Amino acid sequence: MKRKLTDSFIKKNAVPHVAGTPCNYSDGGGLYLHAKPTGKYWRYNYRYNGKMKTLSLGAYPEVSLKLARECHEEARELLVREIDPIEFKKASKTQQSGQTANSLESISREWFIKHLSSKSATHRQRTISYLERDVFPWLGSKPIHEIRPMDITPVIERIQRRVKHDSHIRVLQSLGQVFRYAIATGRAEIEPTASLKGMFTRNSELVPFPAITEPEEVGRLMRAIDNYSGSFLTQCALKLSALAMLRPSELIGAEWQEIDFETATWTVEIRRMKAAQQVKIANQHKHIIPLSKQAIHIFKELYPLTGKGLYVFPGYGRNQHKPMCSETVSKALHRMGFKGQMTAHGFRSMASTMLNEMGAWNPDAVERQLSHKDKNRIRGAYNRGQYLEERREMMQAWADYLDKLKAGGKILPFRYQIVSSNQL
Repeated sequence: MKRKLTDSFIKKNAVPHVAGTPCNYSDGGGLYLHAKPTGKYWRYNYRYNGKMKTLSLGAYPEVSLKLARECHEEARELLVREIDPIEFKKASKTQQSGQTANSLESISREWFIKHLSSKSATHRQRTISYLERDVFPWLGSKPIHEIRPMDITPVIERIQRRVKHDSHIRVLQSLGQVFRYAIATGRAEIEPTASLKGMFTRNSELVPFPAITEPEEVGRLMRAIDNYSGSFLTQCALKLSALAMLRPSELIGAEWQEIDFETATWTVEIRRMKAAQQVKIANQHKHIIPLSKQAIHIFKELYPLTGKGLYVFPGYGRNQHKPMCSETVSKALHRMGFKGQMTAHGFRSMASTMLNEMGAWNPDAVERQLSHKDKNRIRGAYNRGQYLEERREMMQAWADYLDKLKAGGKILPFRYQIVSSNQL
């Protein structure tokens, strides 16, 4: 990184505008000197979890140019580890504050930094948001060794009344982890959430994504997609949802560099897929999707429209530098009259259910196409086969089958159609 500022420039030339308004002097990499009539201050602009943030690094000359750059590099290293420098600074201050060193908030932030850095950005943001909004205002300043079950109960009840889903259970689980961390580090002796297990029930049982799996209804769905009157991009996303079997966010985030027309494959790097954060950062794995002739045709239709950009499905207006919303497909299905019957994620369930019921394909090939982990860790460590050729045949047969259902002709079991196609 090329640095721009020097001590002599800062002393002589880094001044506010003539009118007295602040002026910024960049040193590179987001670090800059903010010059005001009242003094000069170091700032670092960075992006975390999709949002721009500014970290204050102190005033000049108390914080020299050399020290500001050292602090800047430390903050950049935190970002590489998926840690927010501002949250890290808050936690560090809290830990050094004497009386509050053993408070619930202090230890929670310490636990958050040390144990959640490997989790996804979404999980980390959700966890810290609930703690900051629903726990810290009532229990944050309380010494952790003084907190009892009766203190936690009203906090969890408050969340349960306000939030429809099971967030109160997640918060209780997070608090349990914080208390166990405090016990392990010698700052608490009891885990008060243990006695609350069973007291709080889930607001709702886990409900699978709605999915259509009856052949006649699948045909009706495919005809409705063919007649979709909304955006052409959305219609293509609907069609590819049925053909590619990807998760909604993975499909909507498609990049043109991932599509290889010559080999008829779509290669998605693990950084864009559902995986542990450390796996995403390493980005050493890829998911290869064999593309049917129907899928290739859709991509070729899209290319003149969006092929000059990064994303296959860019957003609209000011959001063209981002992919379209991952909820776009589900919302389109709702407008088409399939609310409660089908979602974007339901296309995966539809394909998985029907392909496995047909019995024509190796179940491992179906699971590999869906990019599912093998629940048996030992088996998963050795069973790394891509089943690429079988999946290529399966994906083309699946696309052909969907076309036949869409045409509304006589519906035959899928395995019979595979046999007849091989005889041609």
